[in-house]
Amino acid sequence: MSSGYKVLWTDAAERDLGEITAFVARDNLQNALHVLEKIRVKAASLFISPERGRIVPELHSNGIFIYRELIISPWRLLYRISESNVYVMALLDSRRNVEDILLNRLVQL
Repeated sequence: MSSGYKVLWTDAAERDLGEITAFVARDNLQNALHVLEKIRVKAASLFISPERGRIVPELHSNGIFIYRELIISPWRLLYRISESNVYVMALLDSRRNVEDILLNRLVQL
């Protein structure tokens, strides 16, 4: 049996998490800490069976199959698996258009 995957957060995903936490903290600091813990625990759980996340539908329809996601309502945690690592790529608000967000990020590079 495999010893599991290593879950690594990209800088962009860490920024997303920080922005979400700061936004929630404006109304309720305790709730922000709860959201932070919930997201961190769900992401860390990817060390076992990261394939359980679905392929991102908006990317799948464009022929891109390497990115998966977990829903942590109302957010979508996008990640990719590479060898024994899981890279958390983004944490996005599910009420927004994922294609637009990702396109804007690529244009800014």
